[in-house]
Amino acid sequence: MKRRKLATLVPIGVAVALIAGCAGSKEPAPAAASDNGNKGANEESAAPKNPTKISIIAKLHVAEVPSDKLEKLIEEKTNTELDIQWVPNTIYEDKINAAFATGALPMSFSGDINKFREAIIDGQFWEIGPYLEEFENLRNLNPSVLRNMEVDGKLYSLYSERPLSRQGLIFRKDWADQLGLSAPKNLDELYEMLKQFKNNDPDQNGKNDTIGLTDRSDMVYGAFKTVASWHGTPNYWGEKDGKLLPEFMFPEYMETMKFFHKLHQEGLINQDFPVTSKEDQRALLVSGAAGAYIGSMPDAWGLQTELTKVNPKGVLDVHNRIEGPKGLGVWLAVQGGGEVLLFPKSAVKTEEQLKEVLSFYNQLMSPEVANLALWGVEGEHYTVVDGLAKPAEDTAMLDREVKPYSVIAIGGEMSIPDRLRAKWEDPIKQKAENLVLDNNEFLIDNPAAPLESKTFVEMGERLQQAINDATYKFILGDIDEAGFQKVVDKWLADGGQKIIDEYTADYEASK
Repeated sequence: MKRRKLATLVPIGVAVALIAGCAGSKEPAPAAASDNGNKGANEESAAPKNPTKISIIAKLHVAEVPSDKLEKLIEEKTNTELDIQWVPNTIYEDKINAAFATGALPMSFSGDINKFREAIIDGQFWEIGPYLEEFENLRNLNPSVLRNMEVDGKLYSLYSERPLSRQGLIFRKDWADQLGLSAPKNLDELYEMLKQFKNNDPDQNGKNDTIGLTDRSDMVYGAFKTVASWHGTPNYWGEKDGKLLPEFMFPEYMETMKFFHKLHQEGLINQDFPVTSKEDQRALLVSGAAGAYIGSMPDAWGLQTELTKVNPKGVLDVHNRIEGPKGLGVWLAVQGGGEVLLFPKSAVKTEEQLKEVLSFYNQLMSPEVANLALWGVEGEHYTVVDGLAKPAEDTAMLDREVKPYSVIAIGGEMSIPDRLRAKWEDPIKQKAENLVLDNNEFLIDNPAAPLESKTFVEMGERLQQAINDATYKFILGDIDEAGFQKVVDKWLADGGQKIIDEYTADYEASK
């Protein structure tokens, strides 16, 4: 009888208890072919195959272990017997660390690839790259994302697809309409919008009390990196004369700093943005003090909801296609923040078992099973409207029966084009989600993502902080170009040149 488990946090030292909670009494599935090993080829192909047993640890983002209704349907569709251990998100990392320390990992689990890098190199996880071409759905996974997940040039993991770039512009459409402005098509039009939002009384209250852009102390998910990508700046690292160099050594980065310096000098951006929190950044837009927000476009839905409470006539819009000197471009986020699906050899004992596990995930990428895991049962958990999935209004039922199963899915809208997309009643939410997909047409990749640099691991974060500080100082007018170059020179001397050399060597070796 199949067990349904909710994991509890157990100290690492209690190895026996944890192993029982994680692996249970189940042994890894024997190779399916062994059931019929003595039969002829025709008889074997005709005989029903026993369900493949697969153990999984899955994050639980709701309060209770889900109903097994969908689990049984997924098992039926994939001919598997699933042993899913649901672990609350708040203790998931501790549970995985404890299971890893005691050799009690399941056949597949989601984890931060950077934390398991040494164990991967040590041979404790299966390399899966050579097998993907054998599976019609797995081979549709994005090659760029897979490259970003490689360790020493080899692929060990699958991924659950997240938007590769959510970044864009959210702006007060009612202000733009009042001023006769349309969504900006390029950087000059963006500047003009921000300038008019400050100087031309867009809220018609007769006061000079508005600014153009609200920003926060975040060089990546705030406005700076997105505007840098619109300028054509490389994504963290770029190639020049056969070498990989950091983004801040390219002229486009300097042009981005000059753009922000101009905004700051002219009062078009909140003057204290280097120390502004995200909450305060949002408040400036919601209160009517600022007219534009550059960041995650899906934020528009929540911002519109808050804005309506303050000003029922306030209207937001979203936009993503802003051209710079090199045309369209927006930075590609590292897929999943490093969180991927791994297959430990301690649980997956043989190559044949590995192929059976991969076959299960291949079936999860079929449109039928993918829709089942994401949306549930049509007519019960969702309906199809205009070719899109509209979830049922009973959110408690969806939390109980459907929502948890999305975490076991892999791939997504880009690699499973026939999977149903969401139907949102709110038009700005629907538009934001559509534009997130549109961003895939002009992504700027990070060529260093799959590469190795020991020095970067050891000191990259500390060295980057000096660059971030210098970037803010330049924008605020505290240093000039020569002053910024001095910081870059010190970065090189303190270990940056070694990082460049290591990344470049690995880059050359990977060609």
